Amino acid sequence: MSEWSAMIPVSVGGNARPSKRLAFSFGYRFFLFLIAGMAWLPLTFHDRRFGYAMIGWDLLLLAAWAVDLLTLPKPREIRIRRSWTAPLALSVNTQATITTINDSKSVLHIHILDAIPSSLRVEPPKLEMKVGPRSESETGYTVQPRRRGSTTAFKVYLRYGGIFRIAERWAVAELPQELTIYPNLHEAKRQAMYLVRSRQTALERRFSRIRGAGRTFESLREYQDGDDFGDICWTATARRGKLVTRLYELEKSQTVWIVLDTGRLMRTRVAALSKLDHAVNAALALGQVALYTGDRVGLLAYARKTRHRIPPTRGSTHLRQFLETLAVIHEDAGEADHIQAASQLMRDQKRRSLVVWITDLAETAMTPEVIEAASKLLPRHLVLFVVIGQPDLRIAASHRPKSVAEMYQVAAAQEVIHRRELLLARLRERGALAVEAESGELAPLLVNSYLEIKQKNQL
Repeated sequence: MSEWSAMIPVSVGGNARPSKRLAFSFGYRFFLFLIAGMAWLPLTFHDRRFGYAMIGWDLLLLAAWAVDLLTLPKPREIRIRRSWTAPLALSVNTQATITTINDSKSVLHIHILDAIPSSLRVEPPKLEMKVGPRSESETGYTVQPRRRGSTTAFKVYLRYGGIFRIAERWAVAELPQELTIYPNLHEAKRQAMYLVRSRQTALERRFSRIRGAGRTFESLREYQDGDDFGDICWTATARRGKLVTRLYELEKSQTVWIVLDTGRLMRTRVAALSKLDHAVNAALALGQVALYTGDRVGLLAYARKTRHRIPPTRGSTHLRQFLETLAVIHEDAGEADHIQAASQLMRDQKRRSLVVWITDLAETAMTPEVIEAASKLLPRHLVLFVVIGQPDLRIAASHRPKSVAEMYQVAAAQEVIHRRELLLARLRERGALAVEAESGELAPLLVNSYLEIKQKNQL
């Protein structure tokens, strides 16, 4: 993930301070010694002098606690630093490191609680460490973000004691840190690399090339079994006395628009993530492949109005902007205005392009508005219309009913599926590439469809 190193949150550090006015307490060993002193209690019933011995023990213990407390270093002599080993990505385990720097002359046993947001981890991590005098130590914990977007981590709470651990001090370090939760970078990279390599694509730094596909001439080579006879160069064959075929590379500098519906229907959760989360992960995988191939990639995310818009261009800077925008896209509680989104795209993109529209279909008796909106683009653009399926619906439709109530449920599920298939078939008749995909198959389907469109030169 070296290419994402610039997205790793910047480390933040600071000195601790007392957490409150009386920021001290008894250590656990104090209570152990206190319980040990109570062994004198049964003997006091036989001899009162044992009671005096027990009181003397308690007073001695309190004196030891006071001495231990006074020898503990002040909180300002402790510095805390929080750092991250990788960018924070949705549903990906990421390691955080807490480093403690002890500027005092004492050995410290420290208990740490990092009050990170609940969107990163259900329970705040509790850590323990031992730090020698004039030295530092570090420990870590793992988070698994559950929501994309921006969040802030604030305080780190400390509870520390000396070598005897009879007394303790409480402290807090203010470590405000702005954190961005990106889409699933690992999954997007894995999908992109696997699918491109499976098609014998050699990825380069800025673009990838698929030989033998497209219509842009690249070079000549000797004919091999399986080559298209239409690609044989007869003039070169006549000169060399053997069959020679032309090699082509994919067309570059074409435009790909990724259109994301962020309306109410995309809030449905599938496999612990919303449909929009799955769409964003797939959009990232497709965007990477298209940019590596040399195409320009644009993004349009909309609900009642356009929420995010990135003009199509290329380059690593554009990929970073693309990723930053995907991180902050969220679902809207209202219905999306699909006609407005199509009109916006028609105004922005005059030349023919590939429009990858990721959405869901409302279950109404009328033709959903998104179908009509996508149809408006077909005279000018090639539309890949992708609907995210609902696994529960397929399961319900294939269920064998055991009662009248279940029979109605199965019939309703089958009717919904049939209606969705008819709507997609209507789009195909108008010239769109319309498919329905399960959430786990969305990224492979988008990338495979894109590469097939490039190879067939459909743009």
